[in-house]
Amino acid sequence: MTFKMPLRLLIINSFLVLFLQGCGSGNSEPATKEELTYTPGTYLAASNFKNQCQVVRTITDINGNSYPDIPGSTLHENHWLRSWSNNTYLWYAELPDIDPGTYSDSIDYFNQLRTPELTNSGNFKDKYHFIWPTSDWEEYQQAGISVSYGIKWAFTSSIPRSLYIKFIEPGSPADEVSINLTRGVKIISIDGVDVEYDSDIDTIYSGLLPNDVGESHTFVIQDVGTTQTREVILTAAEVSADPVPIVNVFNTNNGNVGYLMFNSHNYISEEELFDAVTQLQGSNINDLILDLRYNGGGLLSIASRLSYMIAGSVATSGKTFELLRFNDKYPTINPVTGSTISPTPFYNETSSYSTTYGAGVALPQLNLNRIFILATGSTCSASEAVINSLRGIDVEVIIIGDTTCGKPYGFYATDNCGTTYFTIQFDGVNDKGVGGYSDGFTPMNSPTGAGDLLPGCYVNEDYSEQLGAMNESLVASALQYRVDGSCPAITKSFMNKSLINEQKWPGEMILELKEQLKIYEESDTNAESNP
Repeated sequence: MTFKMPLRLLIINSFLVLFLQGCGSGNSEPATKEELTYTPGTYLAASNFKNQCQVVRTITDINGNSYPDIPGSTLHENHWLRSWSNNTYLWYAELPDIDPGTYSDSIDYFNQLRTPELTNSGNFKDKYHFIWPTSDWEEYQQAGISVSYGIKWAFTSSIPRSLYIKFIEPGSPADEVSINLTRGVKIISIDGVDVEYDSDIDTIYSGLLPNDVGESHTFVIQDVGTTQTREVILTAAEVSADPVPIVNVFNTNNGNVGYLMFNSHNYISEEELFDAVTQLQGSNINDLILDLRYNGGGLLSIASRLSYMIAGSVATSGKTFELLRFNDKYPTINPVTGSTISPTPFYNETSSYSTTYGAGVALPQLNLNRIFILATGSTCSASEAVINSLRGIDVEVIIIGDTTCGKPYGFYATDNCGTTYFTIQFDGVNDKGVGGYSDGFTPMNSPTGAGDLLPGCYVNEDYSEQLGAMNESLVASALQYRVDGSCPAITKSFMNKSLINEQKWPGEMILELKEQLKIYEESDTNAESNP
């Protein structure tokens, strides 16, 4: 069975809808020599080359279905990428037209098929062009499983580098009692390589992002509140991420405030969100702090349901959650699914992927007219769609933290020959027709001023405080703003640019982490070393 569902990055260090087989089936016979001839400016249909593979898969997918591969070559795969990109890429007219025969590796060729244009702030327009091995993608999407220690990392300065643990996945190897790790632990060395000054980036990278189950690395760490160090060995395993790891209620003098940490818009999150909002509904909360600081996005259908549960039936009735817009070849038809483009509503019932409740069960409602959202540069895509959609129906959105990643774009994950490709295919606008936040959403008092300004406070994370606690810096700032509209003093003129985006896909995560380590190596910025 093939599913076509739009993703708005869900995206790396997430570290996104069942597996999507791609855009149509390929030919039953390999493309002819004439079809494989490169003619500048001429593009045959992508279906002429689809599923014609250098290496044919003989295994089945995660659902037990055979893959549609037939014998082909890298040239077939490259021609498919060229035609597919020209057909569905949002900015296809800005793509270079590169001879598929000049690349012997399809991933290298794919990396060239992206726009070189920049946003108004000077960032690349397309920051979200990446791949993921299909088998890994299937497993992660259906079960939230990835190979890791269950740690999200944070670099907070250039050389001397400072590396901290900012999140530990419950039940993961890093969560074992015998290891006794917590948020805020500082990493001193990895496999004997000094984190602060050593130039051996590859060893640091390999230790932070293990590839295989059972892979072990030795870390020297410094616990929160101590100057002493100790050694721990971390062993990678298949980690099932909990998309809603923390739900809390703060009893304040101004009423009950709900707190919900939400880390991934994937299939398994739907029921957890249902249960969390039901719990908060029963606690008679006056306000909600929605913690999206590490949420890189995912399924728009989940974002729509979450937005409905926040705003309620009255505010969302007859309103558009988001309208997708594709390239100018397809003003009315979705080029991937072939369906007529129509607005995505605020979904008010459970989907067919709910195993506990089943489809068609009414979602709980909080009926809030404002929300506090905790955000960082790792708040991305579907998370930003929640922000934009609520703004579109006049729910006041208050941002606490830092500018979001700026991804009003999305894609249909598409498999070909064992690689799942992610290329930008659409953007989205809210009920008021507003979108285009490519530089992100920014708290009003941010010293950078980049992005679309929203009410709220620019606040640095304090990794020494635990997530979900009232005294954690972002939570405390949200609670204070709720009382008197004030923000804490900005103590740094430079926000930690080095926060790794923990919510991107592994393929993209690898590239970003390596690049960040290079940036730290070359940077002369004097950032404070303490988190």
